[in-house]
Amino acid sequence: MTNRAGEAHSLQAKQVFTTGEAAALCGVSQQTIIRCFDKGKIDGFRVPGSRFRRIPRAGLIRFMKHNDISCAGLGREKIRTLVVDDDEQIVTLLRELLESDGRFEVETANNGYDAGMLTERLMPDLLLLDYMLPDVNGNIVCKRIRSNPMTESTRIIIISGATDQDEISQMTRDGADDFIAKPFHPDMIFSRVGALFDTR
Repeated sequence: MTNRAGEAHSLQAKQVFTTGEAAALCGVSQQTIIRCFDKGKIDGFRVPGSRFRRIPRAGLIRFMKHNDISCAGLGREKIRTLVVDDDEQIVTLLRELLESDGRFEVETANNGYDAGMLTERLMPDLLLLDYMLPDVNGNIVCKRIRSNPMTESTRIIIISGATDQDEISQMTRDGADDFIAKPFHPDMIFSRVGALFDTR
């Protein structure tokens, strides 16, 4: 494998990028990426105690798609999705639904602890999260994800039988991007995910 090919493979496997790496993937100058970062046009975080900026894969993909930049250099264009629900039927339904579409890579968990561990390991683009889990409520998972710079750009859709407006508002304050009530129609999943990722 040539050095150039090796570098390309390395970038395809990465989950967090420097501004220089992001610039190379986007075909723009590093200063352009830094300006976009500083203006909030790219989701990312600063390395604590330094001036260095880091851009999670999900944030870079959103930026590239928003600006009509090819994501081919990233290798993976599918939406990495983590489904979390203690109802095995719901998990199976969502997995089969998303995988049959072809735009999603799907992993699953059935409790909040596993959801947190998998989120840190996989750094998913999307989390479909049941609110009432056997060990913790979904809002606790949301808070943990939002407090971690490596995962704060993960999009979170809460799926729950709770329909109280105060509870739904609290879910949003805790970090959820959207809410879907159970029972749901499959089209609703794709509609809400499409709104978050501008999928077509």
